[in-house]
Amino acid sequence: MLALLSKQPGGPETLVLESVAEPSLKPGEILLAVKACGVNYPDALIIEDRYQFKPERPFAPGSEVSGIVEAVGEGVSFLKAGDRVIGSCGWGGMAEKLALPADRCIPMPDPMPFDDAAAFVMTYGTSYHALKDRAGLKAGETLLVLGAAGGVGLAAVELGKAMGARVIAAVSSDEKAALARKHGADESIVYASGPFDKDGLKALAEQFKSVCGPEGAEVIYDPVGGDYSEAALRAIAWEGRFLVVGFPAGIPKLPLNLPLLKSCQIVGVFWGAFARRDPKANATNLQELLDLYAGGKIRPVISERVPLARAGEAIAALSARKALGKIVVTMDGADAS
Repeated sequence: MLALLSKQPGGPETLVLESVAEPSLKPGEILLAVKACGVNYPDALIIEDRYQFKPERPFAPGSEVSGIVEAVGEGVSFLKAGDRVIGSCGWGGMAEKLALPADRCIPMPDPMPFDDAAAFVMTYGTSYHALKDRAGLKAGETLLVLGAAGGVGLAAVELGKAMGARVIAAVSSDEKAALARKHGADESIVYASGPFDKDGLKALAEQFKSVCGPEGAEVIYDPVGGDYSEAALRAIAWEGRFLVVGFPAGIPKLPLNLPLLKSCQIVGVFWGAFARRDPKANATNLQELLDLYAGGKIRPVISERVPLARAGEAIAALSARKALGKIVVTMDGADAS
């Protein structure tokens, strides 16, 4: 079988496509014939040893997959060969086959294609946990979403709208603004590219304030970081909730007088740890998300599908913040059934 391997720390150009032995099954595991693998920002971090987890090399990146169960290990009773499943694996997904714990898989709904399935769990799981569990977003509140045309950002736009919020999409281009509005954003703003000097930061903050209104945004969803975080925080409402999701623009240094003055909360969002610590609550969230998908309220926006041999290019595009929605790596052309 083929796998795209990280053999040394580095960028996507260091990844190599090689033929490797099929994985052997341990008790409690399944052998999955991977049909599609979602590309996410942690894939860029993990191959550079900048992620929370550092797997032993060689390993394949890729944290969410969909495919068909080929075999089940000892003790697995709720899955069988031939089942279509979505798997959360952390890494290893950019390979033709994968062994992973059965309890990290959920059955795919019959109408869901493999590419949608591989682009579903991480982005919607993260954003739903953030908005529902960490922020307690209520209908009628204003939600400001930074990076609103990326994978998690666009998911937050769709979910915020489904939860009854007024959604403001903040993005870096007119094309991205149009995409966010198409998927539910009530309003959008296009911000300049950083880094910013003092005057630039002030102008950015005023831009956020102007669209959020005099009362500010009750919830701010920030998967971007860098200079954008402080500027957005200055537009938060009294007792608002600022969701810390990611830092592709850099880890921000927030002045703590701002949370004091607004009596607001800065709330961390680590969906992967939540899913491991509270699997029952995570399972409930995932079922609610699948219900929203079945009802047509949410659907992954897949901007590109690439073969396994080009998966490194997909990671590079995501790292450069050029992707709209999600990029999916497909195996043997199986992206639509």
